[in-house]
Amino acid sequence: MELVGVTVAAKELHLSPNRVRQLIKSGRLPAQKIGREYAITREDLEIFKTIDRPVGRPPKEDKAEIEAQAPASEGVGSAS
Repeated sequence: MELVGVTVAAKELHLSPNRVRQLIKSGRLPAQKIGREYAITREDLEIFKTIDRPVGRPPKEDKAEIEAQAPASEGVGSAS
């Protein structure tokens, strides 16, 4: 069983080491803690690579959509 560290996993997944740690802490990427660092089995890393996941950040919502969804509040921001 081959183990890889967070840095190697990050390079192979094209992610930052901090993002790999977030995935481990959230339980989405299995790993074992050895001392102060995490170790990921090669098998688990290969399985994670096959998961179809979107790349990058989700798109921002259109400002008009956000305003349309917000409840209309009366008198907010008016100077009387």
